[in-house]
Amino acid sequence: MRWRYPFALLAVLALFATACDEGDPVDVDDPTTDDPVDDTVDDDVDDDEAAVGGTLVAAIGGDPDQLDPHTTTSSFAFTVLENVYDTLVQPGDDLTPEPALAESWETSDDLLTWTFTLRDGVTFHDGSPLTAADVVASFERIAEEGANAFRLEAIDAYDAPDDLTVVMELNRPAPNLLDQIGAFKGMAIAPAAAIEAGTLGDEPIGTGAFAFVSFSPGDNVVLEANPDYWGDGPFLDGIDFRVIPDESVKVTNLETGEVDWIDSVPPQQLDQLEGDDAIVLGRVAGNDYWYLSLNNDREPFDDPDVRRAIAFALDIDTITEAAKFDAATPNETAIPDTSFWYFDYAPFGQDVDEAQRLLDEAGVSELTIDLMVTNEFPETVTSAQVISSQLAEVGIDVEIRTEDFSTWLADQGEGEFDAFALGWLGNIDPDDFYYAQHHSTGGFNFQGFADDEVDELLDAARVETDQDARKELYDQAAARIVDLASYIYFYNPEILEAWSPEVTGYETRPDVATRFATTRLG
Repeated sequence: MRWRYPFALLAVLALFATACDEGDPVDVDDPTTDDPVDDTVDDDVDDDEAAVGGTLVAAIGGDPDQLDPHTTTSSFAFTVLENVYDTLVQPGDDLTPEPALAESWETSDDLLTWTFTLRDGVTFHDGSPLTAADVVASFERIAEEGANAFRLEAIDAYDAPDDLTVVMELNRPAPNLLDQIGAFKGMAIAPAAAIEAGTLGDEPIGTGAFAFVSFSPGDNVVLEANPDYWGDGPFLDGIDFRVIPDESVKVTNLETGEVDWIDSVPPQQLDQLEGDDAIVLGRVAGNDYWYLSLNNDREPFDDPDVRRAIAFALDIDTITEAAKFDAATPNETAIPDTSFWYFDYAPFGQDVDEAQRLLDEAGVSELTIDLMVTNEFPETVTSAQVISSQLAEVGIDVEIRTEDFSTWLADQGEGEFDAFALGWLGNIDPDDFYYAQHHSTGGFNFQGFADDEVDELLDAARVETDQDARKELYDQAAARIVDLASYIYFYNPEILEAWSPEVTGYETRPDVATRFATTRLG
């Protein structure tokens, strides 16, 4: 097997060396991730010699719940939509924001006015030109739909003084604004006409390298090349995203040539795949985290001591080993140790006696937990089995409820759970790791956690422009989030993808962005 690593993030190291000086302000395009890899292996096929054309068959582990970028929260949907839509800015190879639909931007001295200049000549897949009015309409819809409205809370008003200029007026400094508006395709720019017509859910229309053709739920999503794409590529005729939930089947299909690329690799198969010349493995330390969440709106999980008891009863090293083998790092906080924002804090560790003491003090003698997982993320099922075994040691019975991901998302949104296990993918700025999940007004605070001190710390960190002071605020917030067991964190996984040696021009990324614009076959 060939191993494929992304380019070393030297620019990040240079920025961190500067940013860590005392009193330095936050750079408006400040990175989150330190260098997660040690080496680079070049593709065996030069891009100039690679063929142009062909359809890439890409296997994904689950069905997109929908294809509306402004309302979906499904990682499978975003794997597809990454190639259909663009944002004003996007994370570069080192995860610092770089121009995308906006070719440049500038800020006022007080950081309260941001002016973006759009690329001239960009068109949507329906042939209509990209204008500032489309950007304004997209952000207004994102704010209305709610799923990602928290990313725009700093913006009071938008203006489109001409077709290629967008002005944003902020109500507070937002040192992470570029990350908020460009970190992932939930902030996609769509045509104002399609937004007004309400057709994005049925017919996605973007400016990306590939245009939507069809979606057969449970089967596949088909895209075709956009010949008028503003960036490099596309070099493929199209992409056929096929839904294959079983990871072992995906690997087999890759080995036999039925698919060209797969979105995950079973970590337990890494050793046996090492000598397989039919596979190129992409492996990089990621910004993801996986965790257990308890419903604070249900008794007895509204008691922090009960949540803490469960945290003390769990051995996250064992959970990590069972779920990811050697392809993850246990961590009791969210942000991985490859990041400048990492906070080294681990107050729990398995202590069955302390867990039992806390349960006794809380008056909990018999407890059954309904734990919701999804087989489309098999690590959640494996983790649940270990959790069940470990909690049995303190008299807690776990009933594992396994659902398809679309049902899982619906039940999460309705609060129909005692507990759930899942992961957060593609985080960049520290705000991504904490605000939406743990602020009392957070749009993804499905567990119903509320703490005034956490709210104050997260609000303050959002406006702090001094790098060191901002990190201290997030460290304090992280400590309290962990202490109160809003989430019980397990590990930060590596990102594992694989593809055929015939595939060139593709890189596995720590933000899990699946970009096929420059990919070639043959």
